Amino acid sequence: MMRKTAALLLLGLPLAIGRPAAAQAPVQYSVAFPNAVHHEARVTVTFTEVPAGTLQVRMARSSPGRYALHEFAKNVYDVQATDSRGKVLAVNKPDPYGWDVAGHDGTVRFTYTLFGDRTDGTYAGIDARHAHLNMPATLAFARGLEQRPAEVKFEQVPQGWTVASQLRPDAAKGTWYAPHLQYLMDSPTSLGSQKVRSWQEQGKTIEMQVLHDGTDAELDAFANNTKKVVKEAAAIFGGLPDYDFGRYTFVANYLPQTSGDGMEHRNSTSLTSSRPLRGTGAIDNLGTVSHEFFHSWNVERIRPKDLEPFDFERANMSSGLWFAEGFTQYYGELLLRRAGIYTDDQYCEEALSGLVGAMLTAPGAKRFSPVYMSQQAPFVDAAAAIDPNNRGNTYLSYYYIGGANALALDLELRQRFKTDLDTYMRTLWQQQGKFQSNYAPEKPYTLQDLQRVLGQVAKDTAFAGQFFRQHIYGHELPKYDELLAPAGMLVRPARAGQASLAARLQFNPDSSATLGSTSVGSPLYTAGLDREDVLLKLAGQKPISAKELQKRLAAHKPGDVVQVEVRARDGVRTVPVTLVEDPTLEVVTYEQAKKPVTKAQKKFREEWLRGKAK
Repeated sequence: MMRKTAALLLLGLPLAIGRPAAAQAPVQYSVAFPNAVHHEARVTVTFTEVPAGTLQVRMARSSPGRYALHEFAKNVYDVQATDSRGKVLAVNKPDPYGWDVAGHDGTVRFTYTLFGDRTDGTYAGIDARHAHLNMPATLAFARGLEQRPAEVKFEQVPQGWTVASQLRPDAAKGTWYAPHLQYLMDSPTSLGSQKVRSWQEQGKTIEMQVLHDGTDAELDAFANNTKKVVKEAAAIFGGLPDYDFGRYTFVANYLPQTSGDGMEHRNSTSLTSSRPLRGTGAIDNLGTVSHEFFHSWNVERIRPKDLEPFDFERANMSSGLWFAEGFTQYYGELLLRRAGIYTDDQYCEEALSGLVGAMLTAPGAKRFSPVYMSQQAPFVDAAAAIDPNNRGNTYLSYYYIGGANALALDLELRQRFKTDLDTYMRTLWQQQGKFQSNYAPEKPYTLQDLQRVLGQVAKDTAFAGQFFRQHIYGHELPKYDELLAPAGMLVRPARAGQASLAARLQFNPDSSATLGSTSVGSPLYTAGLDREDVLLKLAGQKPISAKELQKRLAAHKPGDVVQVEVRARDGVRTVPVTLVEDPTLEVVTYEQAKKPVTKAQKKFREEWLRGKAK
């Protein structure tokens, strides 16, 4: 009987393989927490209707929204595999990332222990209080079965824990469903004693599932501000996306052991922070909410072609992160102003000063383009390396260089072409993002698409070409003083007239100070000093502390030359250093700068920053 059953099973396999993937037997996951207090989960993956031959089981090496390698297999151990009868199968390890299983009968039950103790958008964080699971860090998959649906069941769950996920719940089975591996891996899941706030917006369910130590009143206030952000984001695009299961979920973990992060997903976002939902912590956390929610359009549906589909087994490089992340960075802060969370002065301080200051003072922005910065993501996006680098002189985050170009483009469109960046984003949504198929965009964009649509919106293809050549493929810096003046805003030194070394210093117990990497053009760089050189004396006196050093510098003015004694790799020496004005820049309103502001400037600013939601 056993031989006959096996033969019938093998005869049936080609028929199963020939069926559409969605009609094939789902990959079934069981995630249990018998040892959560020690940060472990026990995971069992059951593959059925497996083709004859070796089954290649793998852990992801990368994760959606992250672009570096993270090698999630490093936290997997106690691996074993059995067939449908419980027979132990041979498991070989062909590489550091996975396991090959041979000798199965069409079924492989693959079991392992997962360790996870980092709660953020990339890894898995498990303890006695909660489990915050990024799926690539949690769930193994099999090559060749990526298009099959998946069902996830959470078992041996501590009392009081509930599940928050964009996965579709199946109450009858007690499982959570994904249509295929791409969707499964894009679905962060949190388990714990969730506090839920849910509301209807334009016929869609928006929900916040939150773990935090604060009060219900704090969560209510946070949810009310989130509602304002949601409305303002929807107003830009003319409505909300069609969420695949009619629901968008903020999967939020604000517990003390949590690492700060925000990670966008198709119908949800993973929000993690140790900051409480009160005071400045609430504003900081709301900024992440705003940024990540904007991603439900930009990057999740308006998606770069070079990230579609995402490859879980290699680093994913995109030339468009200046747009996907940078334009989102710009809008994340702008939405807070339009929602009334920021005043004009707060918006200048919290958003514009950072973007403009970074763009105009970072050496990398003068050397390399936003496209180049985007392509560096596999080396900088939470990537780990132990060797020193020169990124302080060669790199500016695509968040900043993209956001600063978004600001410049918005202002230029408003001043020269009687349109705005909102119209540009809305047109991109209509042409490249609105139409979806199989939980993915039908028309992911190229850089040429972004330029083409800009030409349409400005009604000037020559301008679009020039903007991309100068500011996207090139690295020409926008003239922010001219661009911000019509809004009654001023770019100025934040510490005018103050002498500075323009250096990062680590003060030591012996009153010396160790240099960080020195920036091109800075006083210490020009004097031939570099990282790990030790500043022993400035003008004959020991540095002692940052406060004391600043007091001494206050006695000087920019352009003064001081003698600096240092211990460098070639010995102790004294060098002349020419002080400069503190390079920090800020953006302020004319009112704050006590400059007269015209009615036209007030009108321009209001049309730019006022709320758009009805």
